[in-house]
Amino acid sequence: MLGARDKRTNLSGFPFSSWSLVCCRSGFNSSSSAPQKDLPNNENLTKNCSSESSNKKKPGGWKAMPFILGNETFERLAAFGLFANFMVYLTREFHLNQVDASNILNIWSGITNFFPLVGAFISDAYVGRFRTIAFASFSSLLGMIMITLTAWLPKLHPPPCSPQQLASNQCVKASTTHVGSLGIGLFFLSIGSAGIRPCSIPFGVDQFDPTTDEGKKGINSFFNWYYTTFTVVLLITQTVVVYVQDSVSWKIGFAIPTLCMFCSIIFFFVGTRIYVHVKPEGSIFSSIAQVLVAAYRKRNVNLPSEKQVDGVFYDPPLKESAALSKLPFTNQFRILNKAALIMEGEVNPDGSRVNQWNLVSIQQVEEIKCLARIFPIWAAGILGFTAMAQQGTFTVSQAMKMDRHIGSKFQIPAGSLGVISFITIGLWVPFYDRFFVPAVRRITKHEGGITLLQRIGIGMVFSVLSMIVAGLVEKVRRGVANSNPNPLGIAPMSVMWLAPQLVLMGLCEAFNAIGLIEFFNRQFPEHMRSIANALFSCSFALASYVSSILVSTVHHATRTHSHPDWLTNDINAGRLDYFYYLIAGIGVLNLIYFLYVAQGYHYKGSVELQGKEDVELGSKGELDYYTGPRFEDSK
Repeated sequence: MLGARDKRTNLSGFPFSSWSLVCCRSGFNSSSSAPQKDLPNNENLTKNCSSESSNKKKPGGWKAMPFILGNETFERLAAFGLFANFMVYLTREFHLNQVDASNILNIWSGITNFFPLVGAFISDAYVGRFRTIAFASFSSLLGMIMITLTAWLPKLHPPPCSPQQLASNQCVKASTTHVGSLGIGLFFLSIGSAGIRPCSIPFGVDQFDPTTDEGKKGINSFFNWYYTTFTVVLLITQTVVVYVQDSVSWKIGFAIPTLCMFCSIIFFFVGTRIYVHVKPEGSIFSSIAQVLVAAYRKRNVNLPSEKQVDGVFYDPPLKESAALSKLPFTNQFRILNKAALIMEGEVNPDGSRVNQWNLVSIQQVEEIKCLARIFPIWAAGILGFTAMAQQGTFTVSQAMKMDRHIGSKFQIPAGSLGVISFITIGLWVPFYDRFFVPAVRRITKHEGGITLLQRIGIGMVFSVLSMIVAGLVEKVRRGVANSNPNPLGIAPMSVMWLAPQLVLMGLCEAFNAIGLIEFFNRQFPEHMRSIANALFSCSFALASYVSSILVSTVHHATRTHSHPDWLTNDINAGRLDYFYYLIAGIGVLNLIYFLYVAQGYHYKGSVELQGKEDVELGSKGELDYYTGPRFEDSK
């Protein structure tokens, strides 16, 4: 469960001025051929933007919210309702060993979290958010139907067997056809996630006009409702849906999310005429390519001294929108500055570029530097999430071998244990905002109490602690199970012994995951934030792949003639605790790497522009930037 911590930006990475940005862009296109030279640039911009926006359809506002939130709620019920208990489905119904089941989950999770990067690119560059969500919703529905059929049709799953046969490994395992049918459904679900995840929040924000007080309040309320429904969905899927799957019927348990996905599509299309449809704004990758190509072509050109800046580098006024912050010209990654170095014949008399692949603006260069600074932090986050990937795999395996009864009749589904982490986040985040931050702020004098990088680092510490505690608990559980043998191999100890590691994992997510989201929002260039949400998903994707590689490596490397491997299907005979300690050790090394790269990180700053300062997104004091005069287009 991830929440918004900064009301000035949205978690998808889109600034609140996305609506006006489109209007301003249209205004520039309409006036580029015949600029009004009798007006200053600022007045030109205002006139074009206001005239263009007056012809635009008014934002849908709260009239569109029931349909958008309804669509989001049912879609998340479908997605999380499937994933919450999938480990149990693969082991109990498909009779896969826990290594194969874990690898399937990790690979699918990786693909599902990586595809949003592609979906964000297609949406921004070509088809727009509405069409992307529409296509993705149908793909998710097809995936849900296919998964439901694997439980419904006898030919698509192995014959059933008793718990005793499953414990003694006597069941018929899933065939290639069974696994292939399951894979087709998961693939369609991944395509659905590729379009829905990066576009859902921005599409909701598009419905409000951020230039008005009513629009700003609407956006803030939208996030409150969005994450409220998100929390409710997680609680429902981790309890009700999982219970139906685990104790009633897998057919009904999968049919419920499938029906929810169908309702999601209906809700989405009912509001079609009310929605604001923002046109695609173009891909950021072309700007990145232009900077790299221009810098490479001028690789043999010597840069001038820092004092020789005026008229040397191409620095036209920002034409996208006043909402964009003008970035200071920094010395970091100086080789990229060559891309903005003006050579003879590269600028037209009116101040425009002759070839955008030979000359780029200072703003473009600094935006690429922001990405270069962020990349090492993003890489550290990948291994930081590896521990979280175990929550839906081996933690479930542990729960299946423990006493899950509450009273004499009710038994907690193994897949529902993750709700402990969600409850931890739900309790900690308000406490963090209301009490922790104000108390620490009085000591540190920092607006957020602690810096974003400090928050991420604390999350990594909790990640390591959760794996250490998980290893200690597993050692106790394994000892109790082997000391009290029974046909099902269940240890006579309460499943609530897993609560400490799940609480620590919840704190890890509250610090690390939410901290990274805010970090990306603040440090990504404004118009590149559309990719931030997808890039954050990629962190989970790569963490899932790393986890899958670790599982496969440990499975094969720790097997001997006299002892089974650490992750053998019978966890009472394996050493799952050693695997947890291994992840904790990797986490410690990753924490050391993070501290190293964080120490040298320069927060993004902004420069004073047109008489007033842009929104401050970082500490200027930590930036090494040029202080000389800046070349401005005299058009």
